Amino acid sequence: MSDIVVIGAGVGGLAAAVRLAGQGHRVTVFERAAGVGGKLAVLERDGYRFDTGPSLLTLPQVFDDLELGLRPRALDPVVRHVFPDRTVLDSSSVHSVFLERIGAALGAEAAGDWDRFWRRAARIWHASWDSVLRRPVSAASLARLSWRIGDLAAIAPGRSLRSLGRSYLRDRRLRMLLDRYATYTGTDPRRAPAALAAIPYAELTHGGWYLDGGLGTLGDALHARCAQLGVRVKLSTPVARIDADSAVRGVTLESGEFVRADAIVSNVDASVLYRDLLPSPGRLTGLTDRSLGGFVMLLGVRGETPSLAHHTVFFPHDYDAEFDAIFGSASRRARPVDDPAIFVTRAEDPSVHPAGCEAWFVLVNAARHGTAWSAVDWRRPGLADAYGRHLLDVLARRGLDVRDRLEFTEIRTPADLADAAGAPGGSIYGTAGGLVRPANQGPVRGLFLVGGSAHPGGGLPMVTLSAQIVADRIGPA
Repeated sequence: MSDIVVIGAGVGGLAAAVRLAGQGHRVTVFERAAGVGGKLAVLERDGYRFDTGPSLLTLPQVFDDLELGLRPRALDPVVRHVFPDRTVLDSSSVHSVFLERIGAALGAEAAGDWDRFWRRAARIWHASWDSVLRRPVSAASLARLSWRIGDLAAIAPGRSLRSLGRSYLRDRRLRMLLDRYATYTGTDPRRAPAALAAIPYAELTHGGWYLDGGLGTLGDALHARCAQLGVRVKLSTPVARIDADSAVRGVTLESGEFVRADAIVSNVDASVLYRDLLPSPGRLTGLTDRSLGGFVMLLGVRGETPSLAHHTVFFPHDYDAEFDAIFGSASRRARPVDDPAIFVTRAEDPSVHPAGCEAWFVLVNAARHGTAWSAVDWRRPGLADAYGRHLLDVLARRGLDVRDRLEFTEIRTPADLADAAGAPGGSIYGTAGGLVRPANQGPVRGLFLVGGSAHPGGGLPMVTLSAQIVADRIGPA
């Protein structure tokens, strides 16, 4: 039996702890915050319950072996898309149904284009699932993979998601729909790899799901499963450093206590691990700070809004202007987006709001927090409140005026996420590294990485797969 320390009680860290304890290891989790879940956080106020992090569960099958007792509820539509011309398109996890909806909303040619694109996306997904997403991968090992020629052609290395969409989709609205999936990894669709076409395929093939009580219940379920397996979860207990020479020896807590470990699993952002926790601080090559954050409003709303689905996205007239603002350019620094895509989550779940009211989670993509050219200082006095009012005005112009129905507004900026979850700059999906993120095997023997900044990437299913990769790598006790 080995003693294993997990740093961070986010979904990746807790999922790794569950698997490793199930393999017979003694596992202790140290978490700097007062609660579990990491970015999967919850706010409760005046009878409302908000998920302040992820709001959509995909690929629920990756959680099956954790034995969490989850009962996900399928969403239809997965997402409602409202385009600038007020056209509404509801996505479906049944391909034939989605084609019918595209045909009715955008025309038969658009439906045919999407069907052709879908066949290409399917090839990308299957090649990625078989060869990348469930295996330890680094830039070097990826180059050595024995890809079939057809897989390489499907994945189109060197091509952007934007380029792939334009080669298949003539309708600007479908291209806009596809571009949004680049933001699932914190990137710009004009620079994101074409391989990210696997994301809409996975979401719309395996469906979008909701957990009654909100997705924060996933963190609670993982925590409870850890308790069942004897995992010790120590909250409000920050780790100061990892002690190692050629192999890990343990961790030193901020209290000064040393805790021995045969292996360490890090669920902190990879850039923080390398810079702050290792005995020889270093910088990961190939990473970039061009990873978007999110500006969130949590709204207590009186009355009901039948025009909203569980998830509804309102697109802007100029999507490129949004990415120019978020990431900045050589001639102009990053700034809050004037006319952004606005994502509204409103669950028809009586356990998350008072009767006759609704709990809205409103998200817009935003520049990271900071003072650099490619960031915004979200702590600037008055900025967050002014921008929140501006977004409510934008929603009103798009046909959804909720300003006279508000019970309250809570705002979360990238600066808040940076503080609460230790996310550098408030990046939603971890430090971006393109298609290949830092390897799950750390730079010293016995150190492993899980979470959104490590392979295979951000999002609940990907961080859970990272935990599975690491548990398989460590093996049974």
